[in-house]
Amino acid sequence: MAVGEAIENGGTCRYNGRITPFVVFACAVAATGGIIFGYDIGISGGVTSMEPFLKKFFPKVYDKMREDTKLSNYCKFDSQLLTLFTSSLYIAGLVASFFASSVTRYFGRRPSILAGGAAFLAGSALGGAASNVAMLIFGRVLLGIGVGFANQSVPLYISEMAPPRHRGFFNNGFELCIGIGVLFANLINYGTEKIEGGWGWRISLAMAAVPATTLIFGAFFLPETPNSLIQRSSDIDKAKSMLRRIRGTDDVQAELDDLVKASLISKTVRHPFRNIIKRKYRPQLVMSIAIPFFQIVTGINVISFYAPVLFRTIGLGESASLLSAVITGIVGVVSIFICMLLVDKLGRRKLFMIGGLQMLAAQLMAGGIMAAKLGDHSEISKPYAYSVIVLVCIYVAGFCWSWGPLGWLVPSEIFPLEIRSAGQSITVAVGFLFTYLVAQTFLSMLCHFKSGLFFFFGGWAAIMTVFVHLFLPETKNVPIEQMDKIWREHWFWKKIVAEIDVKTDKIEA
Repeated sequence: MAVGEAIENGGTCRYNGRITPFVVFACAVAATGGIIFGYDIGISGGVTSMEPFLKKFFPKVYDKMREDTKLSNYCKFDSQLLTLFTSSLYIAGLVASFFASSVTRYFGRRPSILAGGAAFLAGSALGGAASNVAMLIFGRVLLGIGVGFANQSVPLYISEMAPPRHRGFFNNGFELCIGIGVLFANLINYGTEKIEGGWGWRISLAMAAVPATTLIFGAFFLPETPNSLIQRSSDIDKAKSMLRRIRGTDDVQAELDDLVKASLISKTVRHPFRNIIKRKYRPQLVMSIAIPFFQIVTGINVISFYAPVLFRTIGLGESASLLSAVITGIVGVVSIFICMLLVDKLGRRKLFMIGGLQMLAAQLMAGGIMAAKLGDHSEISKPYAYSVIVLVCIYVAGFCWSWGPLGWLVPSEIFPLEIRSAGQSITVAVGFLFTYLVAQTFLSMLCHFKSGLFFFFGGWAAIMTVFVHLFLPETKNVPIEQMDKIWREHWFWKKIVAEIDVKTDKIEA
């Protein structure tokens, strides 16, 4: 057995069922929660490169960019207030994700999705109407609350609704929607930048209401997952009826038995955040922290937030920078779709490692070109600038068929029911925390590290690839309520997770 692998065939699910139109509809509607996250990621980087927006809210940055010819190319956009506009959303999302855990656990997955859509809608209205920085940032906070609730509940919802054999395909629909949201935002930015009068940024920010309204409307038609029905009400008949409907068969007893067993265990746990630190959950806790951390330190959010700023740094004009961001958005969406087709065939581990190596190579080459050809005051020649854009596209493709979708998929499928909401909240919170830190420090890091920033993120890509090889077992085809066995069969985790009595939580001899 290769290092880090779990048995794969032994985990093949024994449940009956097929892909039904009903489960496709439910998962597709829920996955649109990813659009609101993706739209915000794409829109913030675009508007912060628009001169009318900078002139109105961040005049010091605008003046520095236009008038200070002695300033390094890498330092033109260095402003803590400007980065606060981007990063404030993620602190709000971090806090909201913990409240979302309780809502998801005690009231169900659908109310949490609805709350996320409503908060995001309110934030989009404030952003589009903003007249000062305080109003702008308060709108970002509301957007963060919306994203916090959606990111906590949507991946759980999809993982619980999807057939085990196709869970990777369905769950990656969430990341596909994030990619679509980024692309949609980049297209909006590219169009609104051309509006005369300098108010196009208002349309960019206000258009966030479109995906938010879609999510709210769709959520009213979503059913609750069988897992949540049993966990909250113990209504076995209702859960069985829902299971038959989403699986397209009457023979669902095996899956129902596992859900009931998981629910009985979950009801013995009154404090999931306190329980998740126990030894028997150590692998899940480590993954809930490590995977989102690594997902962020790939540097992807730097590209997503600041792609137009980065492309302006290497000498492209405002319109060309926004168009380049559109191109990277298209590459991202196509790559996520490729991952959807491959994830349940190749498995999670292979895609993680292939994508990690691809990102490493692209970052090292892009950093090398910028180190050799872009000085503090000189402009990079167009062939080299376009080479950087191509390498960024290769990097985005590597992320989008590996750490992008799998960074959401794997955490959502590894937690047992009794700690599932808490575990997902930790995953989302860690992601938001490090997204905030990267967003808040990137422009300053770009100013001080310069091209070395690519080598910095490239180093993390190497570390995370080794981590997956050593410590992440394969979860392909393993039913979500039987996931605990992959840790007991793993070369490393089996030393930590011994046979544990559920009631006493003591290690058995």
